[in-house]
Amino acid sequence: MDKIFTIANRHITVTASRLGAELQEIKGADGTMFLWQGDPTIWKGRSPNLFPYIARLTEGRYTYKGRSYKLPIHGFAPTSEFKITYLDKAKMIFSLSSSGETLKIYPFEFLFEVIYEIDENTLALTYVVKNLTQDTMYFGVGAHPGFNIPLEPSECFEDYYLDFGEPCSIVRIGFSEDCFLNGEDKPFYLEYKQRLALSHNLFDNDAIVLKDMPKSVALKSKNGNRSISVYYPDMKYLGLWHTPRREANFVCIEPWSSLPSRKGVVEDLEHQKDLISLPSGGSYRNTITLTFI
Repeated sequence: MDKIFTIANRHITVTASRLGAELQEIKGADGTMFLWQGDPTIWKGRSPNLFPYIARLTEGRYTYKGRSYKLPIHGFAPTSEFKITYLDKAKMIFSLSSSGETLKIYPFEFLFEVIYEIDENTLALTYVVKNLTQDTMYFGVGAHPGFNIPLEPSECFEDYYLDFGEPCSIVRIGFSEDCFLNGEDKPFYLEYKQRLALSHNLFDNDAIVLKDMPKSVALKSKNGNRSISVYYPDMKYLGLWHTPRREANFVCIEPWSSLPSRKGVVEDLEHQKDLISLPSGGSYRNTITLTFI
């Protein structure tokens, strides 16, 4: 059975795998590879889809209705085998359904779809979650794409910056050294109130997670013409990351619906702030668009 699937037009070619419904390539018409290609010595991922939880749980577990459940970082979607339920030249749909195995660690019946659709030089990534259980379902969902830097051979990592497109007052979420919420949120400095210059040491303390930011950001170069724009109108948070304390030639731009656990708190899924609450029979949809120049 095929495990890699492709959609393409005259502007971009996009491939994705059944494993995690994870993007494998985003390539321009001239051969430019926009998506990080994975390196097990630095970061083996390329573009994980995060569900039903984002980032870390204290002690690797949560509680629900008095029971304790263990869940891996970013949930089980990144390591699950999806079904391909639709494919044409411009669109592919991957689906993951609850099973006996998922119910052991996440006690909800669900359908989770990851939809990729291209239009000229834009890729739309849509998450659909359907609650098939009789109770309210609680979850987080997010994207974790890594983008190559530099995009042109004459450039270097430090030529690049993130541009939020307008002056803004962004807040950085406070994290402990082991990447849990510590409640110490603070204003985040941007050049000209809208630009973040990239450097490898920016990520020495792991991810930068932001709130109160504009709903789009663009990866640009001071010296080149390539750019990647990410639009996330319905996501509350934005993670920025590359492998800490490494000269890794990529940056992840990660729109998130919710946050990880608080430091020292095993979260009760019914009461954790920011998780999506989906009633029985309900459907949730969230689209992120990526534009490549």
